Amino acid sequence: MLNVDIKMHSQPTSSPPQLTISVIVPERNGGVKLRKSLTALTKATPPPTELIVVADGDTDESWRIAEEFGAKVLKIPKPQGPARARNLGAREAHGDILFFVDADVVITPDAIHHIEVAFGNHPQLTALFGSYDDEPGETNFLSQYKNLLHHYVHQISNEEASTFWAGCGAIRRQVFIEFGGFDESYRKPCIEDIELGYRLKQAGYRIQLSKGLQVKHLKRWGIISLTKSDFFDRALPWTELILRDRQFVNDLNLRLSSRLSVMLTYALLLALIGGFWWPGLFAVASIWILLLLILNASLYRFFFKKRGLWFMMRTLPWHWFYYFYSGLAFAIGLTRSLLFKNRPQKPSLSPAAKEIPDTAQSPECR
Repeated sequence: MLNVDIKMHSQPTSSPPQLTISVIVPERNGGVKLRKSLTALTKATPPPTELIVVADGDTDESWRIAEEFGAKVLKIPKPQGPARARNLGAREAHGDILFFVDADVVITPDAIHHIEVAFGNHPQLTALFGSYDDEPGETNFLSQYKNLLHHYVHQISNEEASTFWAGCGAIRRQVFIEFGGFDESYRKPCIEDIELGYRLKQAGYRIQLSKGLQVKHLKRWGIISLTKSDFFDRALPWTELILRDRQFVNDLNLRLSSRLSVMLTYALLLALIGGFWWPGLFAVASIWILLLLILNASLYRFFFKKRGLWFMMRTLPWHWFYYFYSGLAFAIGLTRSLLFKNRPQKPSLSPAAKEIPDTAQSPECR
C-alpha cells in the first residue's frame, strides 16, 4: 500500500445539506505523482461522488493508473492544455460541486468534507480554493522556496478572494457551465483559473480563499522551469489580463507591498550598476536593500522560522529576482498594450455561454 504523507487541518464541524462532489483531475504523463494524488483522493472521508481523470495527450499511458483507481477516464489524443481538459471533465460530471485537483497534488483526508460543509452552510458561496501546505513533496531548495512562498501568500491574503485557483479549487457546476468554464485559448498551464475568477467577481459572485484547505504539492522546480513558468506562463499573461480588465486588486501577488518591492528592486539594480562610476551610489543601494528587507520582513521571518537562517538568506536573491522579472513582464505588457491599443483584445467569455464548448476532437471516454 502506498504511504502518502499528509497533514490534517482544521475543518468546519456542522452538518451541511448533502451535496454531490465530482473531482476532476487533468493530467499529462502524471506517472508516480498521479498515483499519489489518486491514492489520497480515494482515501478521502467521505469519498467524492465521482472521480474523473482527463488524460491530455498522454505518451506514457498514465491514464491506465486512473483506471486502476476506478476513475472515469477521458482521453484527448493530442495535448490541448489543462483548461480544455478541465472543461471536458466538467461536461461529463454530474456533481453539484466541481472539485478541480492537479495531478501533482495530494489532498488531506478531510478535504471533501471541508468542501461539503463550506458550500452546504453558505448557499451564496460560488467557489473556493485552498493553498499548498508548508511541507512540499520535493526537498531541493527551489521547490521548497517556491512552495513556501505560495503557502505564505495565500495564508496572509483576504479570505474574500478576487480570483480562483484550480490546483485545489471547487465551484458550483451550474455557475461554471453558465460562464463557459475556463478560457481554452490558454493552451498550457497558465492563468486560466485566474481569468475565470476575474469573470466571476465582475459578475458579483462570491469566491472564498479557504486557508484550512491545504494540499501537498509534489512538483520539483529547477532554475529554468521556475523562471520560465513564472515569467512566460504567469507574469506576462497576468499583466495582459490586468490591463484588459483595468483592475489592480490589492491581494495575493498583487499586494501594494509587492508593487513597491518591484520599484525598489529596480532602484537597487540601477544603484549597483551606477556605483561602478559613482561609488556613492553603493551607499544608496544599501538603503534600498534595507527597505526591501523591511518591506518583506514578515515573509523572511516566515522562511527563517520554517527552514532556518541559511535557507532564508538564500531566498533573498531569488525573491528579488522574482520582483525583477515581474516588473519586466509588466513593462513588456504595458508596452504591448500601448503599441497595439487599437487592435481588438481577446474578449472574455460571457455568462451567456450556456455550455462548455466542445473540442475539435472528441475525447475518448473509457
